[in-house]
Amino acid sequence: MWFRRDLRDTDHAALSQALRRGRRVYCVFVFDREILDRLEQRADRRVEFILESLAELDAALRARGGGLLVRHGWAVSEIPCLARRLGVAAVFANRDYEPGAKQRDAAVGAALQATGIAFESFKDQAVFDGNDVLTQAGRPYTVFTPYRNAWLRRLTEDDWRPHQAGPGVLVASSLANALPSLTDIGFSRTDLRASGIVPGMSGGRRGLASFLGRLARYREQRDFPAVDGGSYLSVHLRFGTLSVRSLVGAAVAAGALREGNGGATTWLGELVWRDFYFMILDHFPHVVRGAFKPAYDAIEWESGPAADEAFAAWCAGRTGYPLVDAAMQQLKQTGYMHNRLRMLVASFLSKDLGIDWRLGEAYFACQLNDFDLSANNGGWQWAASSGCDAQPYFRIFNPVTQSERFDPAGKFIRRYLPELAGVPDKFIHAPWRMTQHEQQACAVLIGRTTPAPLVDHDQARRRTLERYAVVKTRAVP
Repeated sequence: MWFRRDLRDTDHAALSQALRRGRRVYCVFVFDREILDRLEQRADRRVEFILESLAELDAALRARGGGLLVRHGWAVSEIPCLARRLGVAAVFANRDYEPGAKQRDAAVGAALQATGIAFESFKDQAVFDGNDVLTQAGRPYTVFTPYRNAWLRRLTEDDWRPHQAGPGVLVASSLANALPSLTDIGFSRTDLRASGIVPGMSGGRRGLASFLGRLARYREQRDFPAVDGGSYLSVHLRFGTLSVRSLVGAAVAAGALREGNGGATTWLGELVWRDFYFMILDHFPHVVRGAFKPAYDAIEWESGPAADEAFAAWCAGRTGYPLVDAAMQQLKQTGYMHNRLRMLVASFLSKDLGIDWRLGEAYFACQLNDFDLSANNGGWQWAASSGCDAQPYFRIFNPVTQSERFDPAGKFIRRYLPELAGVPDKFIHAPWRMTQHEQQACAVLIGRTTPAPLVDHDQARRRTLERYAVVKTRAVP
C-alpha cells in the first residue's frame, strides 16, 4: 500500500482493497524528491504537516500490527525497489489527477510490470472521476452548473459510504526505520502550530466537528473574512487526513439534499467544485501550461521593470488597497487565504495590474498550505476569465467596493494591517481619500507610513477591457 495524499487509515479506498485482496499488506510512504527538491523554501509548513500526519498514521498502523516504511528519494525508483525487496505481488495506491503524478504512476507501473508486479490505483480523493459524470453526448462537462446537476443526480448513498477494511493483515517490515526528522529530509521547523493548524487525522476530525457547529450559517457567513464562517478543512482534504466521502456524508446528514438547508447545500456545492476542477485537470491537462480557452493566450500582459515592481508589491501586500494587502499578509503570515479574498487578489493582479495570472498561480503554489494544482489553477483561470465557466472578462472586481461589502467595519483589514488601526471606518477601505489633516490625526500618511494605490481602478479597468479585446476576434470554445 503506497500512501500519497491520503494520510489516514480509515475510509481509504486503496488500503481497503489491499486488505480485501492481500493476505499481508505493507504500508509505504515516500518523501518524493521530485517534488521536495523543487520547493523554494526549506521551511515549508506543508512538509511539516505531512511529517506530523505521518507520525499519527504510523502509530495507528502499528496499533493494527503494521507500521510505515518511509523513504526519502525518487518515488519512481523507490517504489519498484521496495516492492521487489518485500516480495509483494502488487502495489496499490489511490489515483492522482495531476499530469506529473500520472506520468510518475505510469513509470512506476511499467517498472513494476517488468518484474511481474501489478500496479493498481483506485478512486479516493474525488467522489466521481474519469468518465463517471459526462454529458449526454459522452463528453466531459466544461460548465459547472450542468456538471453539478448531473453530479447530484448520480449521487447515491454508496458514493459516500466509508470503505471498510478487508480481512487481510497489516505487517511490519524489517526494512522499516524510525520516521525521519525534518532535518533528515532537508527542512526546518515552521510556525505550523502557531498558525492554528493541527495536522493528522485527529486534527481533521477536530476541524470537522468544529465546522459542523457552524454549518447552518455557512451560506450567510462564508464570504466575510473577519467572521469564522469557513470550514478551514482544505488542508486536511489536500493531504487526505479526512476523506471527501466523510464530508459529503456530513453535508447530506445536515440536509444538503433537502430544500431550505442553505448552509449544508452550499458546502456540498463547494465539494462538487472540487470534483469539477479535478475532472478538468484530468481531461484537459493543457490548463497547466496555458489558458483553458486558447484565445486568452493571445493577451499581452504587462512586462518589464514596472510590471516586476508591481508584482513584487502585490506579493508583499503593498498595493495600497487595504483589503488586497491584508489578504496578501494573511497568506504570507499563515499560509492560508480566505476564498473570497483569493478571488479578489487574483482579479486585482490580472485585471488591475495587468499581470499574467500564471505568475500569481505560481506564487500561490509556493505559499498555500492547501495548495492543490487543480483548484489553484481553476481558481486563477476563473478570476482571469481564461478558464472553463469563468466570470466574463468584463467583470472586474472593484477592490474598494468589495472591501466595503465583505469587510464593512474593516476588522479583517486592521487585523493584518495594524498600521491602519487608527483610520476611521469611513476611510478604512480607501485611506487615500483622507485629507492631509485627517491623515495626521490618525497617524497614517499615504505614501509614507502606508503605500499609495499602485493604480487607479477606473483607469485600470479601461486598460483591461482594451487588453482583453483580443479575445473578441478569436474563436473561444
